[in-house]
Amino acid sequence: MRILVTGAAGFLGSHLTERLLSLGHEVIGVDNLYTGTKRNLVTALRNENFSFLIHDITFPLFLEVEGIFNLACPASPIHYQRNPVQTLKTSVHGTINMLGLAKRTGARFLQASTSEVYGDPQETPQRETYWGNVNSIGIRACYDEGKRAAETLAFDYQRQYGVDVRIARIFNTYGPRMLPNDGRVVSNFVVQSLKEFPITVFGDGSQTRSFCFVDDLIDGLISLFFTPECSFPVNLGNPESVSIKELAMEILKLTRSKSELIFLPLPSDDPKVRQPDISCAMELLGWRPTTTRDSGLRQTIDYFSKIEL
Repeated sequence: MRILVTGAAGFLGSHLTERLLSLGHEVIGVDNLYTGTKRNLVTALRNENFSFLIHDITFPLFLEVEGIFNLACPASPIHYQRNPVQTLKTSVHGTINMLGLAKRTGARFLQASTSEVYGDPQETPQRETYWGNVNSIGIRACYDEGKRAAETLAFDYQRQYGVDVRIARIFNTYGPRMLPNDGRVVSNFVVQSLKEFPITVFGDGSQTRSFCFVDDLIDGLISLFFTPECSFPVNLGNPESVSIKELAMEILKLTRSKSELIFLPLPSDDPKVRQPDISCAMELLGWRPTTTRDSGLRQTIDYFSKIEL
């Protein structure tokens, strides 16, 4: 297939691009390089089946493609809160443009959504049928509500125009090519440990997250994209839960760091729990994560130990 990947120079986009190329597909990568970097595409750029465009999807794009993975959007709070209006425009205007492209070309469309659509959940684990608990005017709303709007648009294009859509609700993902300064908990802890800086834990560290290694997540995205039919969102993540304090201690042990933990106030609207129910993905796709957290963290630490911090 000839497949468009938006956000191709980002953390997930670059891994997805390489996997699609390895499967024999032709890939067109698009990114405005706001948080992505062409360094992530060094391997892909050597492949004759890959081409790259610097483009902001809030403006229309005219290509002939058979499939679209829409991953374009800043995903870490530091980056999406820096320019909240542009973040929301990327999720709304950008998704409209990409759905319009899918409508015109008949391409299958996968929207990269997020567990943040559940907000600060009042049920755990979170199932796809849960409607969420989101503060629509909070500092995280530009991302949370943007992704909720993108899901609405995708299914409206499906119902009104017959566009073949998929929605992946992605839970916390980590691994090589995360940005050292993106503010996400795994990269924060790893970088701070390697530099022997204090480990900054927000709140008392009792809040929990579920971390999925990037290779497993890419398996899930591709499985969802190529499944014959799926007219509902699908959670993709690792259901194994860990507290933030426990995660910090695991990383300190693996890096053999002497860093100490310091505790800071919890940011506004920061969810207390985040854990996916992946029953749907297991039944529909035959998918579940296989990388242990120990193995994934070791690979991530190895990556960060070799790059300029």
